Amino acid sequence: MIDQISWIAVFPEALLLIMACVIAIVDLGVTSPLRTLTYVLSVLTLLVVAAIEAGFAASGFTMYGFSNMVVSDSMSAWLKCFASLAVLVTLVYARPYAHSRDMLRGGELFTLGLFALLGMFVMISGNNLLVIYLGLELLTLSSYALVALRRDKTQATEAAMKYFVLGAMASGFLLYGMSMVYGATGTLDITQIHKAIVAGHIQHQVLVFGLVFIVSGLAFKLGAVPFHMWVPDVYQGAPTAVTLMIAAAPKLAAFGIVIRLLVEGLLPLALDWQQMLMVLSIASLFVGNFAAIAQTNIKRMLAYSTISQVGFILLGLLSGVVDGSAVAAANAYSSAMFYVITYVLTTLATFGVIMLLSAEGFESEEIADFSGLNRRSPLYAGVMAMCMFSLAGIPPLVGFFAKLSVLQALVLAGGSVHISLAIFAVLMSLVGAFYYLRVVKVMYFDAPLSRASVSAPKDVQFVLSINALLLLLLGLLPGGLMTLCAEAILQMMGT
Repeated sequence: MIDQISWIAVFPEALLLIMACVIAIVDLGVTSPLRTLTYVLSVLTLLVVAAIEAGFAASGFTMYGFSNMVVSDSMSAWLKCFASLAVLVTLVYARPYAHSRDMLRGGELFTLGLFALLGMFVMISGNNLLVIYLGLELLTLSSYALVALRRDKTQATEAAMKYFVLGAMASGFLLYGMSMVYGATGTLDITQIHKAIVAGHIQHQVLVFGLVFIVSGLAFKLGAVPFHMWVPDVYQGAPTAVTLMIAAAPKLAAFGIVIRLLVEGLLPLALDWQQMLMVLSIASLFVGNFAAIAQTNIKRMLAYSTISQVGFILLGLLSGVVDGSAVAAANAYSSAMFYVITYVLTTLATFGVIMLLSAEGFESEEIADFSGLNRRSPLYAGVMAMCMFSLAGIPPLVGFFAKLSVLQALVLAGGSVHISLAIFAVLMSLVGAFYYLRVVKVMYFDAPLSRASVSAPKDVQFVLSINALLLLLLGLLPGGLMTLCAEAILQMMGT
């Protein structure tokens, strides 16, 4: 018999699943071209789920359910809360864009978005290898369908095929690695895997092979070099609304499974996986920044920017354990968590502006399309400039403090390798500043290609304004979010 705690632990997931099914059925009777009822129900569902998760996080309790297969702690609750809000903001930005491109003939954008979020929830709360894999597959299958949502566009179909093939390869890597970890430790339970490694009841060689495949699979999902091939093609080929669905909230889920697998389960092997993450981070920072310079398509540029930002996240994750001591682990992992959350926030505003400028029949995808935006709409040019400055790490915006917190974690690690990595990361950030500032230069100093004013629905204006304001407020007052991340990581490591 399943106990009450189990049902409480998965209550947000159950509610999300029920509402996704209800919305899919209700949508069959919706006749509004903007799918107003479907949209409102989706937004209300996401608000309620986010509020429940925030309540769970504030309570500070850790709950294990279904024979320890799922866990609900502060870290998972905050990640799920922010993921819900990210999907909500994505749907607000996406609706006008999708309507102008005949993507709202059905409610698939909303229902698939909710099912993708459910997959993220399962990934973040999974305490069992198979549960994590099931969540990952639910997210990726929903994402494949979303990328191919514009069936009449060859570019979107091609991007979906590439995403499917490479995603299947990544899933195979991850599943093969999990099977080897199971073979080496004799359990699928992440907590028991950790105990088995500490006790020495393992086949070490098999376990290390499994670890290599798991890190490779995670690198695919994060989009780290050399497993990054799908990122630029999918970002460019997918409809911009779907690109945002892939670029924002799933990063929180990816961070969640990295913490579950590598930190909670395989922390005694930190010396092995930190070396792998080091190679991935160096390659991602180098390739991401230098490849972005050559791009003229802004979505493709942002794809390479994402790869370089993932390099920074990995720098935080690899500086947790030094010489076998995990004293600095909480600081390092909380800096990575802070970085992921603020990166998602910035990405939402960036793609929100791109979708605003994409008029019916015109995709605002080239950097040249932003020429003279300040003369057409000073407000939206200002929001885009804030996003670019934040991604570049320029104070007082939140991106600066995100980079600073990761660099601080590297320096506090104290090793010469970590100091060298911090210097390398700063140099790569200087390279990255070039292509971010190029967008600002085009908006403020180039002649506009069009004199048409930029307009947006009231809900989009409101959400985009809040989004941009948070970039500045969290940059001026980052302490609250930093403390939240630190407490969540400390609680996770203490259970």
